[in-house]
Amino acid sequence: MLNQHFLHISDYSRDELWDILNLSKKVKAKFHNREDHKVFRNKSLAMIFAKPSARTRVSFETGFEWMGGHALFLGPNDIGIGKREAIKDISRVFSRYNDIVMARLFDHDHILELAQHSSVPIVNGLTDYNHPCQIMADIFTIWEHLGDIDNAKIVYIGDGNNIVHSWLHLSMRFPLNFVCCCPEGYEPDEDLVNQSLDSGVSTITISHDPASAVKGADVIYTDVWASMGQKEEAEEREKAFNNFQVNQRLMSLTGKETLFMHCLPAERDREVTDEVMESKNSIVFDQAENRMHVQNAIMIMLSEKWK
Repeated sequence: MLNQHFLHISDYSRDELWDILNLSKKVKAKFHNREDHKVFRNKSLAMIFAKPSARTRVSFETGFEWMGGHALFLGPNDIGIGKREAIKDISRVFSRYNDIVMARLFDHDHILELAQHSSVPIVNGLTDYNHPCQIMADIFTIWEHLGDIDNAKIVYIGDGNNIVHSWLHLSMRFPLNFVCCCPEGYEPDEDLVNQSLDSGVSTITISHDPASAVKGADVIYTDVWASMGQKEEAEEREKAFNNFQVNQRLMSLTGKETLFMHCLPAERDREVTDEVMESKNSIVFDQAENRMHVQNAIMIMLSEKWK
């Protein structure tokens, strides 16, 4: 069953996702109050990184160890996912050593294969297709700040990438007004856009005009213009995205107080100005912190499912 793992947000029902958000709130309060919460005592988390990431490693490792467990880091040189050894073999072996496996990979098919052959929960820490933990942390952060997320207008400015794909998965469960504003040729996966529209839960818009897209936005969200594995396209993308920078002028066009979000790392004064990053409307570091709390809640939820 897909919801025995955490691979895509839409594998879960709206009620199950709310359970994760409510649990995240409780876990965060315990962390801030320095309460004992050793739910993973004598448990181990294997963290497989084909793609390096400071935030993903530190948030998972710190969170799991705070909850009493041991987190083991395996970098790109430790495991050649899909190269040195069959993925199904890695999955079966790791299942015998560990209680949970988190993987941050390039190829989405690889995480699906890990899950298919695993006898422990697999958590998707990112693939080129999606980034479900990030978007669950994002919607949790928006909930903290707005109090109500139903029909919130979320305007994503930039590449129609894995972040956008996970927002589209979320839009099939929570009623949102989601806008992806990107240059022509950089739209998100068309089939997924249609799937989101067909669900009838949210309003989905693909725009190419930042000035009109941001009107009435509750949240403006951006990401780097060239992700890991796309750096050879950086010069070409710089030209394509030149008019898609989030700056104070764009923020002022919303006509209201609008929150700013970025999944980090940010290339300041490229996709977003330093001024916006440091503004009172920026909730970027709340967003970054909440990665850990939401991931903790996801791992607790999964461990309950596998009992």
